[in-house]
Amino acid sequence: MRTQVAIIGAGPSGLLLGQLLTRQGIDNVIVERRGGDHVLSRIRAGVLEQGMVDLLDEAGVSLRLHREGIVHEGFTLAFAGRRHRIDMKGLTGGKTVTVYGQTEVTRDLMEARQVAGASTIYNAENVAVRDFESVSPRVSLTKDGMPTEISCDFIAGCDGFHGVCRQSVPLHAFQEFQRSYPFGWLGLLADVPAASHELVYANDERGFALCSMRSTTRSRYYIQVPLETKIEDWSDEQFFAELRLRLPPDVAANVTTGPSLEKSIAPLRSFVVEPMRFGQLFLAGDAAHIVPPTGAKGLNLAASDIRYLFDAIVEFYLEKSTVGLDTYSTRALARIWKAERFSWWMTSVLHKFPGNSPFDERMQRAELEYVEKSRAASTVVAENYVGLPY
Repeated sequence: MRTQVAIIGAGPSGLLLGQLLTRQGIDNVIVERRGGDHVLSRIRAGVLEQGMVDLLDEAGVSLRLHREGIVHEGFTLAFAGRRHRIDMKGLTGGKTVTVYGQTEVTRDLMEARQVAGASTIYNAENVAVRDFESVSPRVSLTKDGMPTEISCDFIAGCDGFHGVCRQSVPLHAFQEFQRSYPFGWLGLLADVPAASHELVYANDERGFALCSMRSTTRSRYYIQVPLETKIEDWSDEQFFAELRLRLPPDVAANVTTGPSLEKSIAPLRSFVVEPMRFGQLFLAGDAAHIVPPTGAKGLNLAASDIRYLFDAIVEFYLEKSTVGLDTYSTRALARIWKAERFSWWMTSVLHKFPGNSPFDERMQRAELEYVEKSRAASTVVAENYVGLPY
């Protein structure tokens, strides 16, 4: 099999790149080791920066997003018994974010790919990327017991943190930067109205809490828990009781309980790999970087990678120029590190860290009070939350 771009991974980043390339007439094949139903079952992010919404517009997959997505003009930081609203729209010249689940983004992209007749190989086994340091890279795999090989010009590694692409690169060829946090998030998804019409991030002496949503009728709540916590230790009733204790009283009073559709525990970590290009292999999304979910940057960072990579590939085929390809890693990493900084900062000021001294806790309070009292500080938070320019 021959294609121009082989994309490893059928998550939102791989599907988005494939959709953009297909609309430009650039042939591509997506290879995914799991089935489509499994990909759609992943419950992940749900806050889209304006830049990602614009990119989905360009990809022609935003009709349902604009119909069902919820535009948010601000969010709330709660601490010390009071609330401070970050007026994103007012502080950034009109920019907003849109609440629309990653599962829905993935579904829209899958349907568009099917309509376009572009090729996706699901349930691929023994996937390997080969000869990517040469001008003739290949992808080998087994499908239904039959070995298959795909020759291509470029390989896009959109297969996540545990994917084969980064693992295929020699260890001496890249450097990893990472930090693991001493707690996780216990998340609960339920078909109940949201406690607040905008997201509420709470710093409380019992630990961090977040009130979020996926739609007007589906809410997503999180509480900080120790890393050793097990899901079976928390009933739905216990979760909601603890959540209410960590929220401002007026928000807690608005929490509607209901049976969980899904509960999970996610550890928090920051991770970046440099560079993101290895010959004709380009990493994008979680294959190259991870952020704590506190700043809602994971999916959005993947979208900015795809913006840079797509532009570079189009430039190569239409203008016979390699400038975009040669600068992809540098451009992507410049934005990635700024998003890593913001996610690290949000995590640092909102969570209760084991072993924190009274001084550390006062510093957290001082950070939040500075944001509360300073328009300039609130503007910095707003600019980062709506997303830095591409």
